[in-house]
Amino acid sequence: MAGGNLAAAWELTVLFILRPFLAVAFVISFIVLSWYVAWRTVLVHVPLVQEITGLRRKKPVKPKPLNRGRIARFYESQAQR
Repeated sequence: MAGGNLAAAWELTVLFILRPFLAVAFVISFIVLSWYVAWRTVLVHVPLVQEITGLRRKKPVKPKPLNRGRIARFYESQAQR
């Protein structure tokens, strides 16, 4: 009699606790694995994702030349007159 109750309790434990836990663990591991594969293959190369995660290196800032173009030369010639 006690063995039958123990077996029934074990079946209920497996049915209501162990199986849902394993199902949730499988889904979470599948999502994590899929994200890892997507990250390593595609997402690392997307510029927006690089900016968000801080992977993009900042370009060095070049100082602007004093005489950049025609407009700067025009105003310089006006100042000299």
